[in-house]
Amino acid sequence: MDVPLLRIYNNILNGDNEEIGASVLGALEEKFPANQILFEAMIPAMDEVGRLYEKGQYYIPEMLVAAQTMRVGLITLQPYLIEKGAESTGKIAIGTVQGDMHDIGKNLVMIMLEGAGFQVQDLGVDVAPGKFIEAIQSGAQIIGLSALLTTTMPQMKTTIDAIKDAGLRDQVKIIIGGASVSQAFTDQIGADGYAPNASSAVTLARNIIGEKEENV
Repeated sequence: MDVPLLRIYNNILNGDNEEIGASVLGALEEKFPANQILFEAMIPAMDEVGRLYEKGQYYIPEMLVAAQTMRVGLITLQPYLIEKGAESTGKIAIGTVQGDMHDIGKNLVMIMLEGAGFQVQDLGVDVAPGKFIEAIQSGAQIIGLSALLTTTMPQMKTTIDAIKDAGLRDQVKIIIGGASVSQAFTDQIGADGYAPNASSAVTLARNIIGEKEENV
C-alpha cells in the first residue's frame, strides 16, 4: 500500500480522529483519486477493525473510536467524491430502521450515491416507518433501509408493511442493506433488492432508475 494510503489506513485502525482529515487531504494533494482513497485505504481499514473485533483483539470502545475516525475521514473526502455539477440521477431517501443506531454503512452508501449523481435525503438513524412514508410523499423514487443488527432487521418488514398500508408501495422501489441481509431475506420481506456493499448499492439504484425511465 502506498504511504499516503497506509497513513489513512492506520489513522482509522488506531482511531486518530485529529489526524485523519489531514491525511485524506494529503493523499488528495498527492493526486490519489478519491475513489482509490475510499476503496484501498478507508474501507479495508474498517474491514480490519471488524476482523480484530471478531478475534477479540478489539473491543466495543476501539470499534466506536475507529468508526468515528472513519466518519471524519468520509466527511473530508465527500466533496471530492461528488460529481460537481452533475444532473441528479434520481431521488433516494435512506435511513437506518427504527431501533438501530448504526450509521457508518448508511453514510458510506449515501456518499457513494451522491458521488454517482443521486439526490440523497439522509433520514438518519432509528427511523420510524412514518418518516420513510413522508419521504415517498415528498418524491423519493427509492427508499433505502439499513440495519446492522439481526434484532432490528424485522423492522425492515414493518416499514415495508407500513408503506403498503399507506397505499404507496407501487410508487417506490425499496432496497435494503446491512451485515446480515441476504437475497433470501430480501425476497422474504418483499423488498425490491439488496446491496452487500456501497458500490453495488450504486449499481442497484442505477438499474432501478433505468427501469423506471424505460417504463415511463
